[in-house]
Amino acid sequence: MQASRARLFKEYKEVQREKAADPDIQLVCDDSNIFKWTALIKGPSETPYEGGVFQLAFAVPEQYPLQPPQVRFLTKIFHPNVHFKTGEICLDILKNAWSPAWTLQSVCRAIIALMAHPEPDSPLNCDSGNLLRSGDIRGFQSMARMYTRLAAMPKKG
Repeated sequence: MQASRARLFKEYKEVQREKAADPDIQLVCDDSNIFKWTALIKGPSETPYEGGVFQLAFAVPEQYPLQPPQVRFLTKIFHPNVHFKTGEICLDILKNAWSPAWTLQSVCRAIIALMAHPEPDSPLNCDSGNLLRSGDIRGFQSMARMYTRLAAMPKKG
């Protein structure tokens, strides 16, 4: 557990130092628990998520970095690789392809890349995956854009 704490403190310092370097990601450590983090990520441009800000929750295991963090969307998102109700994310690096070389920041980058390039063949959201697999790109983008507007964009007025 001491090694994971040291690693997380190191990542915390890096996040503080590099805040301006990656404007699409804002990682924040819980004040009272180094094993709980949240992130705000910006939806990638030229996707239905553009303009949205999505909140992620990180639960970091005591065996970190030997085991991956558990990450889920707190913001509702219509995406084939995200469970609509729980926010669970289907991403290989969070499961069997994890490496201790990954950091919480690089996990956020991988999630942004997944948002831009969905994998409809391993869906957690079957409705979203089926739209893409059947070639209904317009239908998928329209639903994803609608949920982005409803859940991930600041309310006006």
